[in-house]
Amino acid sequence: MLEQQNSLDLFANDEKYIRGRHLVTIFHNEQNLYSVIRIRVDETNLEYNEKEAVITGHFPKIHEQETYIFYGDMQEHPKFGPQFQAKHFKKEIPQTKQGIIAYLSSEIFSGIGKKTAERIVEELGENAISKILDQPTILDNIPKLPSEKAKSLYDKLIEHQGLERVMIGLNQFGFGPQISMKIYQVYKEQSLEMIQKNPFQLVEDIEGIGFGRADEIGKQLGLVGNHPDRIKAACMYTLEQECLQNGHVYMDSEDLLPKVKKLLEESQPFTIEYTDISAEIIKLAEEEKLIGENQKLYIPSLYFSEKGIVTNVQRILQQEEYQDQFPESEFLLALGELEERIGVQYAPSQKEAIQKALMSPMMILTGGPGTGKTTVIKGIVELYAELNGCSLDPKKYNKENPFPIVLTAPTGRAAKRMAESTGLPAMTIHRLLGMTGQEDLDTDDEKKVDGKLVIVDEMSMVDTWLAHQLLKALPDHIQVIFVGDEDQLPSVGPGQVLKDLLRSKVIPTVQLTDIYRQENGSSIIELAHEIKNGHIPEDVTKQQKDRSFIRCTSGQIPEVIEKVVSSAKRKGYTQKDVQVLAPMYRGPAGIDRLNVLLQEIFNPNDTGNRKEISFGESKYRIGDKVLQLVNQPEKHVFNGDIGEIISIFYAKENTEKQDLILVSFDGIEVTYSRQDFNQFTHAYCCSIHKSQGSEFPIVILPVVKSYYRMLRRKLLYTAITRSKQSLIICGEEEAFRIGIEREDDQLRKTSLYDKLCILEKINPQEENKGEIFIFNEENMFKVDPMIGMENITPYDFLS
Repeated sequence: MLEQQNSLDLFANDEKYIRGRHLVTIFHNEQNLYSVIRIRVDETNLEYNEKEAVITGHFPKIHEQETYIFYGDMQEHPKFGPQFQAKHFKKEIPQTKQGIIAYLSSEIFSGIGKKTAERIVEELGENAISKILDQPTILDNIPKLPSEKAKSLYDKLIEHQGLERVMIGLNQFGFGPQISMKIYQVYKEQSLEMIQKNPFQLVEDIEGIGFGRADEIGKQLGLVGNHPDRIKAACMYTLEQECLQNGHVYMDSEDLLPKVKKLLEESQPFTIEYTDISAEIIKLAEEEKLIGENQKLYIPSLYFSEKGIVTNVQRILQQEEYQDQFPESEFLLALGELEERIGVQYAPSQKEAIQKALMSPMMILTGGPGTGKTTVIKGIVELYAELNGCSLDPKKYNKENPFPIVLTAPTGRAAKRMAESTGLPAMTIHRLLGMTGQEDLDTDDEKKVDGKLVIVDEMSMVDTWLAHQLLKALPDHIQVIFVGDEDQLPSVGPGQVLKDLLRSKVIPTVQLTDIYRQENGSSIIELAHEIKNGHIPEDVTKQQKDRSFIRCTSGQIPEVIEKVVSSAKRKGYTQKDVQVLAPMYRGPAGIDRLNVLLQEIFNPNDTGNRKEISFGESKYRIGDKVLQLVNQPEKHVFNGDIGEIISIFYAKENTEKQDLILVSFDGIEVTYSRQDFNQFTHAYCCSIHKSQGSEFPIVILPVVKSYYRMLRRKLLYTAITRSKQSLIICGEEEAFRIGIEREDDQLRKTSLYDKLCILEKINPQEENKGEIFIFNEENMFKVDPMIGMENITPYDFLS
C-alpha cells in the first residue's frame, strides 16, 4: 500500500493541485459522495491568487480543520464562478516526527497524550501512521499502551484516514469514485487488502464488476492462467450470466465446462484443462457457492427458490377446509343474482372457473386475449364477498382487520389495470411484500401477507425468485389464484413458473378458450389466437377495420412509421395512445433509431429554447415519454413502467449542483440525477419484452428480416396482444410468416416441473438422470478412454 501511495505522489507532482484546510461543507450527498466544499488555500501550482477556493467532486465527508490535497483542474461555472473539479485527493499526513507527535496527541485521538504519542513515534518512526493502518497489531509493541486505547487509536485513524486511503488505492486500480464507494461499503478498510489477495471476489460481491475487469486486475497482481481463484470466478460468472441473460435456473455441467474454458482462454493465451475447472467446481460446491444436483449446477438462491415454491404449493394445497364449503345451490343462487346485478351472462367455462376458485385453496386461471379472464376475476371477487359476508369497501378495514382480498401483479401497469377492472386496490408484488430491491435472496427474511384471498395477475411475468418470495409470505389459511397467459413471453428473470405449474397439473386449472371480446367486429384477437396455434391467416395482409399490414423493407421502416404516426397525431392521438414495439435496439429499424424519429414528431425542440439534457446519444426534454429499465421498489417504479418527464433542473438551478430529471409514472414522481439517467430511456418505441403487462390503444409493429434472430411466435403473439383498438404491422410478409412458424428454440432450463412431479408421485420423462460427473483423481480413470474414438483402431497410432 505504501508503494501505491508513493507512486501516487510521483504521479500527482505532474498534476494540477490545490492544498488547503477545510473551512465549510456547502453540499454532501451520502449516496454518491458528490460534495461541494470551501477550503483555505495554502499552496497550489495553478495561477490562482485567491485565499479561498470552492472544490467539487466525489469524495467522503471531509473533516473540518484538516488539510487535504486535491488533484484536478479549475473550471469556470457560468453561475458560481471558478470551481476546482477534483478527480482524486488525499489527506495530508504530517511528515516530520514532531508533526506526527502533534497529530496523534491532538483532540482527535482522545486518551493519547504527548508522551504516548512520543513512544509510538520512537518505536515506529516517521511512517508510524501508515504502519498502524497496514498492521494494527503493531501497536501491541508500544510500551504502556493499553489494548483499549490502541483499538481506539486505530479506529480513529481508520475514520480519518482509512476511507480516503482506500479511495486513493482503488483509483490506482482504475475504479471511479462511485464504484469505489460500492467496494468500500462491502469490504470497509479491508478493501485494498482483499483486492490484492483475490480481485476475483469482486465479481461475486460487487454489482457492476464483471469477470473481464477483475481479470485485468488479477493479471497486474500475477493471478493468471489456471490460478484457482481465477477459475472459480469464471465458473460463477458464466453460471450467473447464463441464468440472468437466458432465463435458465441451472446449467448442465457438460455445458458449463466448455464455456468456462473458452472465457478463460480468450482473455489469456493459456491452456486450461477441464480437470482444473472440475476441481474448482467441486470446491465451489463445498463452499456452498453453487449447488450440484444430478448433472445440474445451480446458483443457490435459484435452487432454494424452486424448492421453496414446491414446499409452499404443497403447504397451501393441503388445506381441505375450502372443499364443499358452500352448497352448489347457494353458489348458483349467488351467481345468478350477480349476473342480474352487473348485467353479465357467464359462459359454462367461466362459471366453472369462478366455482373452482372459490372451492379450492389454489387455482390457475389461464387463457388468451378476449377469453374473459378479467370478467372472471371480477366475478370471483364479487361472489367471494357475497358468500363470505364481507364488504368490498376498503374504508371499512384497518390494520387489525385487514382487507381480505389482495390483488397483485408483477408490474405497476398490470396492477393498475386490475384496480380499474375490479374497482378495488391493487399493488405490485414487490410493494405487497415490502421489498426494496436490496434483499439478499439467499436469506430467509420473513415477510407476511395479510389477506384471505390473493389473486396474482400476469403470472407469466413472475420469475422464480419473485414467485418464491410471494408464496413463502402467504399464510397457511389462504386461497390463491394465479392468472396468466402461458403463450406470452416468459419472465425477464430466470424460470418459467407459470408454464411449469401448468405442465405439472398439481394445481386445479381452468383454461378459457372461447373468445368473448369481439367489440365492433375486432379481428386483432382472432389474429392473436391464430398465431398462438401456429397458423398463418390467409388474410394477414388484408386491410381490416382494426388492423392493417403495410409492406415495406427494413430501410423503409422509419419513413413508414413517420407517416403513420404523423397521421395519428393529426387525428388527435397522443404519445400515450400510440406505441411502437420492436424486438431489437440497433439498425435502421431498431428501437434507438425509431425513438429519435418519434421524439421529433411528438416532442420536438422547434425553437431551440426548450429545456433539454444530453446523456450519451439521447436528448431528454420535458414532455418526453420514458421507460423505466430497472426495478426501484423503494420508489414504487418497476422495470417496464412508462412515465413522462415533467421537469428538468440544470446543475446551476439546484442545491445538489447536478442535472436532475423529474419523471411522473401515473402520478408517482421520481427524481433522477445524472448518474441515474441510465435507469430510463425513451419509450416512444420500446422492446416487446418491456411491453408485457401493458396495453395501448394503437400498436405499430415493424417486422422485417433484419430482426431474424429475434423473430419467434411468442414474441409476435405478445406484441399483437398489447393492442386494444388498432394494430398496424409494417414490414415484410415473409419475415412475419417466419416468426409465426418459429417456436422458441431457446428453451429455458428449469427443474420446477420435475420437483412438482415428484410431489405428485409422477415420473417425469426426462433423460440424463444420475450424479454430476466432475473429473477428480478418484473417478477420472473410470471414464471409457475410447469415447469419441469409435472409428479409430490401435493401428492408427503406428508410425
